[in-house]
Amino acid sequence: MLIFNIRQIVTRAWRSQPSCLAHDGLHHTRHYGNQAKINKDTIDLYRQQYVRDSWTNLTPKVLSHLDRNLHLQRNHPLSIVRERIVKYFYGAYLSPRGNPLFSVYDNLSPVVSVEQNFDQLLIPQDHPSRAKSDCYYVNKDYLLRAHTTAHQVELIQAGLDNFLVVGDVYRRDEIDATHYPVFHQLDAVRIVHQDKLFERNPELKIHETHYKTHLSNGSPTTGTTGSPLADCIDQHKQPCHTLEAVKLCEHEMKKILVGLVQKLFGEDIKYRWVDAYFPFTQPSWELEIYFNGNWLEILGCGITRNEILERAGVQNSIAYAFGVGLERLAMILFDIPDIRLFWSTDSGFLNQFRDDRIVKYKPISSYPQCSNDLSFWLPEGMTIEQFALNDFYDI
Repeated sequence: MLIFNIRQIVTRAWRSQPSCLAHDGLHHTRHYGNQAKINKDTIDLYRQQYVRDSWTNLTPKVLSHLDRNLHLQRNHPLSIVRERIVKYFYGAYLSPRGNPLFSVYDNLSPVVSVEQNFDQLLIPQDHPSRAKSDCYYVNKDYLLRAHTTAHQVELIQAGLDNFLVVGDVYRRDEIDATHYPVFHQLDAVRIVHQDKLFERNPELKIHETHYKTHLSNGSPTTGTTGSPLADCIDQHKQPCHTLEAVKLCEHEMKKILVGLVQKLFGEDIKYRWVDAYFPFTQPSWELEIYFNGNWLEILGCGITRNEILERAGVQNSIAYAFGVGLERLAMILFDIPDIRLFWSTDSGFLNQFRDDRIVKYKPISSYPQCSNDLSFWLPEGMTIEQFALNDFYDI
């Protein structure tokens, strides 16, 4: 039998919540917030009933976060950051009549299908992000969204071409000063159609007349429709796009996102672009800023995979997308040292933030941190290879 010893940092001001579970061996109906009810064989979430199965791994504590909506709570640091980003995009893109082009969706249900969260975004079947140790599954077909990108395709299919999605996301993770299984993301998509992108040069096209897409097994296929899932190996462009279209879209995206970072952190902020990989964009980048002597990743972005647009019914267009974590921005802007503080209901914390102003957080406790040694045993029959740290940290 294997024994683990883990040194865990615990802040005295952090108080554990009493368990919602009964331990008398009987099956009880358990309510968590207004939107969840757990029964013996089913789970009721947002007026939908789901059958529990071997994939179900929701915890009572996670379900208790469903109704918190910190990103919509007035004067909360996450809400202040959200409002600043939304206002920036409202001003950055205006219609000929002076109205904002971007629409905002900040209260969508966090329960999504496996297809929405993974398949529609071209995330491979063997990708580690699909594992039970990484996600909170309602059952084998549904889960709590692991990213707000999960809503991207449904909104494109609804006919939207400029939108922001904001919400809470759920990933099983370690719990420490910078990690928590529930956090908040803001996602954006901008689709540009042929006539708008090349308004001044109508002879130019978004798509190549002929192109080759390389399959994951290495054999190429030629065509302009029905592109297969491909390995994102070319950082310059997707095979279907013309170089002119990609460069114009990339230039607009990077200009807008640099402007966003400068709006949040000041005109003099140092920044750099780093090549990255995401299954749903190609080429892809991360934007980093220089803060307190270190380069910090702020957001990820890229040119949306054409397969996603085609399957959503969008033709003759190119798009860019980006995603950013609100907690990361807020921790830097407000100088908040621990991600868990965002969930505090202590008035000493919440009353520090007012009127959409960026202020530096002041500690609410003068007590120092204390170290606790925790030891535990793995269940019989489980090997170290089968053990996932996220199982230990599960809230």
